[in-house]
Amino acid sequence: MSHFLKDKTAIAGIGLTEFSKKSGVSELSLAAQATLAACEDAGLSPSEIDGFVSYTLDSTDEIELARTVGANDLKLFTKVNYGGGAAVGTILHAVMAVATGVADNVICYRAMNGRSGQRMGQGISGQIVSSDLIHWSWYMPYGMLTPGSWIAMIANKYMHHYGVTSEDLGRVAISQRNYAQNNPRAFGYGKPLTMEEYMASKMVAEPLRLYDFCQETDGGCAILITSAERARDLKQKPAVIRGVVQASTQGQEQMTSFYREELDSLPEMEMAARLVYEQSGLGPDDINAACLYDAFTSEIIMQLESFGFCGRGEGKDMVREGALDIDGRLPNNTHGGLLSEAYIHGMNNIAEGARLVRGSSTNQPKNVEHVLVSSGVGVPTGALILGQD
Repeated sequence: MSHFLKDKTAIAGIGLTEFSKKSGVSELSLAAQATLAACEDAGLSPSEIDGFVSYTLDSTDEIELARTVGANDLKLFTKVNYGGGAAVGTILHAVMAVATGVADNVICYRAMNGRSGQRMGQGISGQIVSSDLIHWSWYMPYGMLTPGSWIAMIANKYMHHYGVTSEDLGRVAISQRNYAQNNPRAFGYGKPLTMEEYMASKMVAEPLRLYDFCQETDGGCAILITSAERARDLKQKPAVIRGVVQASTQGQEQMTSFYREELDSLPEMEMAARLVYEQSGLGPDDINAACLYDAFTSEIIMQLESFGFCGRGEGKDMVREGALDIDGRLPNNTHGGLLSEAYIHGMNNIAEGARLVRGSSTNQPKNVEHVLVSSGVGVPTGALILGQD
């Protein structure tokens, strides 16, 4: 693989709206608020933005957002499919554009009234319409209508095979809720979670309980990508992009992929790991912290194995040893993540990755040089490594 993209670009600005259960404003307003905040964070005028990238699920068109925030002519406008799997994909599109001279300053954004409007947790029962209904139709007669039910099938097989317990899932949820206690933006702020509370919570789709599920959130997040050279002249410490990739493997379905030979691993994540390590010239031992996509707790444990932080079946052991905590081997989702901060389809995890490189997280670990961020699990996905300049 070419190393052409390595170190060519950087995250120069991040912008977040308030996270809530009822924003009271349009998704266009949320996107505009986040974009303007990212420009202010970077010290860059919105008129200098010449590209926008978002998700196919985002309702805000790039041209509407450009007009709203005061951007001028656009050289890049594109959207990426597959829900949370698009998170890192938006960054890759922006990086390719900036590195090749197609655009100079690109905003990647996601804005959603994910609680007061279209709720992702409703799944097919919430009238998600796409060509994925072709394969989902094989599972719908069995009551498998929501993301939670689809992931539960994978989690059940994985946990049975490797001896993962409900308490192990609880340790993931509690670790991230502990981080949320220092993050005023987080839904879990001021709401500590104990193992007793976790175990007593409602079983939603066995083996997944209430606290194994991510939030449903109204809010927006924007990430400003520019050249590494330009970023050095802006307000914030650059989060240099060492590697950024997308990955989809044979037999891929969106959220299900039940016809693969085995259901207790994440082939698309393993592919993303292989590609991003090769592109960046780094490996698991070089990663100091992570923001692994956490729509469900089981996905964190499985990704520890996918990205080579431990062997197959050993993710539970890392969690039991406290590896995800602030003083552990791999502090993970130090903002609270999608579980305890907000669910902005993974864009807020990318923002936290940039903060960790800057040294400005509300739960900043020591000596963070490189951070790994992943996209959605169970869908075509991606991986990103950020590093210090």
